Amino acid sequence: MTTAWLTSAAMFCTSCWLETSEFELEQTMRSFALITVLLAVGLMTANAQETAKARAGRAYLPQMTGCRIETYKTVGDTKLNLYVFSPTAPKNAPAIVFFFGGGWKSGSPQQFETQCRGLAKRGMVAITADYRVESRHGVKPTQCLADARSAVRWVRTHADQLGVDPQRIAAGGGSAGGHLAACTAFITEFDEPSEDKTVSAVPNALVLFNPALVLAPIEGFSLAEGFGTRVPEERMGTKPEKISPAHQVTRNGPPTIIFHGREDTTVPFASAEAFTAKMKSLGNRCELHSFDGQKHGFFNGDEFKQKTLAEADKFLVSLGWLKPVK
Repeated sequence: MTTAWLTSAAMFCTSCWLETSEFELEQTMRSFALITVLLAVGLMTANAQETAKARAGRAYLPQMTGCRIETYKTVGDTKLNLYVFSPTAPKNAPAIVFFFGGGWKSGSPQQFETQCRGLAKRGMVAITADYRVESRHGVKPTQCLADARSAVRWVRTHADQLGVDPQRIAAGGGSAGGHLAACTAFITEFDEPSEDKTVSAVPNALVLFNPALVLAPIEGFSLAEGFGTRVPEERMGTKPEKISPAHQVTRNGPPTIIFHGREDTTVPFASAEAFTAKMKSLGNRCELHSFDGQKHGFFNGDEFKQKTLAEADKFLVSLGWLKPVK
């Protein structure tokens, strides 16, 4: 049932009302009341269908065809999977591991399916990772980060099996997932104790979509105090600065590209500017691509999904990871 159909029905009911005689008024009023109820139910159904369709891209558990599934970590009864999209017979191919957004509370690996499919066609092994979140597993972001580091480490450990060059593994993600990707590059404190630390969990590049990069006050981020109230120690599982990428940046960090909307009120654009300035001050390559008029999560829409993917492709070409598009 569409909104257009419902509008037409309402117009029809109105015309019936105008043409009704005084003698038939009572019967018409009853019919009109019934149709009004049906219209309301129809609108609710239509809205529910539209909402369900909008959420389909982030369904959990993910339903994606054409990928292989690898379990990279088991915690209790929870198996955490990687959804691997590969070119044909990859050999020493570059790779990227994406982490979904959702405020460390929810979300699905399916968020980055389009990016994975596109990059796999370009010759990358593109992976979208599951990780524990608060709503499903009762964890804090510190444990989300432990999973993200485990995922990158697993890919590097199994590079031969995946056909991946272990020195060309990128981490990417959006919002909270972008935060986790950035953290894998600079924060080692929250690794799983049982893992082999001789295998690095540090990515060789970062591809970030409106990421949360500044979780405590820092020079150049005037909104930090207000934003900081959303990420207190109780929520994060540690002092915010300990899990804030901007506070942990070091020299020789991986080359980074960031996509951020200027009207983002969830993760302020100023925070991306502050992180970029910090990266550059330490001699790291960091490109910030701003998008006028765009709010948080803008990159999930079809238009900007393709635009950001095209810019990410150029970035990877500049690293020598992909061949230029002819």
